[in-house]
Amino acid sequence: MNALQKHSDGIGHRHDSWRLLSIFHGYRALLSLTFALSAVLLSETSFFREVDSRLFLHASLLYFIVSSVAMVALVARNPAFEVQLTGGVILDVLMINVLSYAGGGIRSGLALTLLATIAGAGLVGRGKMVLFHASLAAIGVLIAHAWGVLNGGAQSADFFQVGLLSLGFFAMAVLAYMLANYAKASEQLAFERGIDLANMAQVNQLVIRDLHDGVLVVDEHLNIRASNPQAENLFGSIMPDSQPMLTAYAPEIAESLVQWRRNPDQAPTPLHAPVDNREVNTRFVSIGKKGAPATVIFLIDLSEQRQQVQQVKLAALGRLTASIAHEIRNPLSSINHAAELLGEDENQPDGNRRLLTIIQDNALRLDRMVQEVLHLNRRDQAHLEPLPARQYLQSFVAEFCQIEKVPDGVFSLELDTGKPLLFDRIHLHQVLWNLTRNAWRHCQKQPGSLRLCLSPAAMEDMLQLDVMDDGPGVDAEYQDQLFEPFFTTDSKGTGLGLYIARQVCQANGASLEYVAVAPGGQFQILMKTVA
Repeated sequence: MNALQKHSDGIGHRHDSWRLLSIFHGYRALLSLTFALSAVLLSETSFFREVDSRLFLHASLLYFIVSSVAMVALVARNPAFEVQLTGGVILDVLMINVLSYAGGGIRSGLALTLLATIAGAGLVGRGKMVLFHASLAAIGVLIAHAWGVLNGGAQSADFFQVGLLSLGFFAMAVLAYMLANYAKASEQLAFERGIDLANMAQVNQLVIRDLHDGVLVVDEHLNIRASNPQAENLFGSIMPDSQPMLTAYAPEIAESLVQWRRNPDQAPTPLHAPVDNREVNTRFVSIGKKGAPATVIFLIDLSEQRQQVQQVKLAALGRLTASIAHEIRNPLSSINHAAELLGEDENQPDGNRRLLTIIQDNALRLDRMVQEVLHLNRRDQAHLEPLPARQYLQSFVAEFCQIEKVPDGVFSLELDTGKPLLFDRIHLHQVLWNLTRNAWRHCQKQPGSLRLCLSPAAMEDMLQLDVMDDGPGVDAEYQDQLFEPFFTTDSKGTGLGLYIARQVCQANGASLEYVAVAPGGQFQILMKTVA
């Protein structure tokens, strides 16, 4: 238990002790009031005819007044707790012994009320000074009886009864001490169990909140008792202080739950989330044993499951293709080199030269495919660095136009900001080359057909880089599959270019999306800049 818990434990004990002391003081005031009313209302009875009724009345009134003043001190909590507790015991011992003397001595039985005082003081004080209080009571009873014997109002033979009562005080003190220790141990155990339960509840809350699956907890009447952020992302938010009905929040889930309660063996059918139409599978788990139990509903995003399965397949495929690619590169280089040597022979017939050209073109194509496959395993090795936007992009455009033999004026560069690009230099070159080569392939190859535009993005510390062309664009039916691996509409393509480009962007903290515009095609990169 840490220091904070110990501190809170001490505060709780003090609060409970003062509360018990107030009950003890209340008992004392009620007891003294009972004695006073008895002296007034029952003054004509046989008991009060044989006692000093005047002393009894005055003592009980004084007892009540002092007890009431003690209640005021209790409210002010001044003096200290131990002083008030012991002072109350001393008051009880004095006044009850006076009342016992006025009522005829030990035979009146009034001194027995001190047993309640000893027991109460032991429990309220948690066993502290309980033997001292018992000693005070025993000494008080002995003095009161001795005074009665000296004044002729009591018999010396009753000392035996006084001794037994004194032993009873000590026995009650020991019993109160044991009960107080047991109460303390039980309270400490309950406090520790409360901390454990609170910690467990917090852990459960954190686990449920961070689950990848959505979670809803409903009672037997289909009231939603709890939910996690993932469930609200799928089916909408829930007000913190409200408990909506499941039938109003998600009627499809409510209907499925009712059917499951009727037939638990029937598997629930997948649903579509209203927020973004994702396919969701439901799983129901009952909690409780009696009556109609509450139910925990797990909402499993099937699209995320499929994506995870796809990632596993891609990882396995990547390892396989990488190993194959390494084996292909050496013989591929040999084939390309042999074709180049044969091409140097000027006596080759035209037919052979055409065949050599086919061999070289396909060797280069295979080499490009191998390079793209190998990039699958190197896409996450990003080393971000600030790149001067104008200098870097102008150098890229010049290099691209030179290698791809793009005529002057076809490729235009538009810069609306001079902030540096935060990106891996080699990765950005790879992404831009892939996008601009696709744009060059599909554009009309007229002045201004290719555009590379850099501007500030809507989000702070982000830049927007657009690669645009005036080609036919991408058909709507293919736009959702553009970035899937091995998807291509080009018979000579591998279907890995855009997939790798997006993966590389994500490794650099950027995003790559296709923007549907008419006419033409547009790919947009959102990347970080130096703050």
